[in-house]
Amino acid sequence: MNSAPEVLEIVRSNIVTVVPEIDPAEVRREVSMADLGCNSIDRAEVVALTLEQLGVAVPVAEFQGIPDIGSLVDLLRKHL
Repeated sequence: MNSAPEVLEIVRSNIVTVVPEIDPAEVRREVSMADLGCNSIDRAEVVALTLEQLGVAVPVAEFQGIPDIGSLVDLLRKHL
């Protein structure tokens, strides 16, 4: 099972892959992807890449209202 820091690192890596101009140091639990400048397509791509890498499936409805990267990490870990 992946720890929260491991899942955060996967999310961080995918955010920088999708939007290379984002500084990896800015990707923290308390920040949202929108705050980092990711548009809705970027966010969907980051989530899709992360789900694929983790080998999990999460119903789309569960992503509604995710306020920040930490909440995303927690949701993903719940499905591991």
